[in-house]
Amino acid sequence: MKENILIVDDIDPVFIERATKLGYNCDYKPLIKPEEALQIINNYTGLVIRSKFKVNKELIDLATKLRFICRAGAGMDGVDVAYVKQKHIELINAPEGNMDAVGEHAVGLLLALMNNFLIADGEIRNGLWRREANRGYELKGKTVGIIGYGHMGKSFATKLLGFDVDVIAYDKYKTGFSDMYVTEVSMEQMVKKCDILSLHIPLSNETLDLVNEEYLFHFKKPIFLINTSRGKIVNTPAVLNAIKQGKVLGAGLDVLETEKFPALAEEHWYEELRKSGKVILTPHVAGWTFESYRKISEVMADKLSEL
Repeated sequence: MKENILIVDDIDPVFIERATKLGYNCDYKPLIKPEEALQIINNYTGLVIRSKFKVNKELIDLATKLRFICRAGAGMDGVDVAYVKQKHIELINAPEGNMDAVGEHAVGLLLALMNNFLIADGEIRNGLWRREANRGYELKGKTVGIIGYGHMGKSFATKLLGFDVDVIAYDKYKTGFSDMYVTEVSMEQMVKKCDILSLHIPLSNETLDLVNEEYLFHFKKPIFLINTSRGKIVNTPAVLNAIKQGKVLGAGLDVLETEKFPALAEEHWYEELRKSGKVILTPHVAGWTFESYRKISEVMADKLSEL
């Protein structure tokens, strides 16, 4: 008898094509509501999710036949990982599929910040030609610090190879990972040396609100901050205060503590964030390219074939 896979979010068709060839039946229901999924989940041995769908204890307990969960992306913060493992359900994610997109996006945010691209563009469109006010910084000779040296952190490091920068990395859960792209350092060395800080870590109880006023206080030089990981890792008011104090020269934020409207506009810090010329914002799209959309499905299918 064929096994059934429930797909509760949009994915590239290549996953369905390849899963079907492996002998699975795929029910593609990208518009299904969570309460509807709860009613039918016990019919499936596989589940495919993106970020909008949460896998909690309630769902897992109802999914009596569930053998594997595929996360179309990297982050597992929407999954009760400990409980899934307790139930001996396989977890598949696909950081290899969007790591290049994230690395490139982080570089783009950094270059735009350091060279005032958005401000300069807006001024010219409004009849202003201000060269001195838009004098930028060069990357060459700077020290770029990476927090988290997994797929995303390494991708960012590889993209920096031609910029003649010193790249250092700290990872709480790894040692001995120095390579041609980075030098492993302690957190003490990180705060002393870096000019640019880029975050590439998952959201967990340990990383929640990690970058706060106390964290930023320890950096010895003013820094540019890039966050393409998860919004709740960074305390936005702390970053805005650090910008006013000159400790943060600019921030490129692809993710925020609160995302989407109208909820974002209701945050007490949103107006200050919106008006800041030292911040560039993108709507959680660092890993969301035309290419990565397909590659993520290909990676999931590859891993599914190995189960």
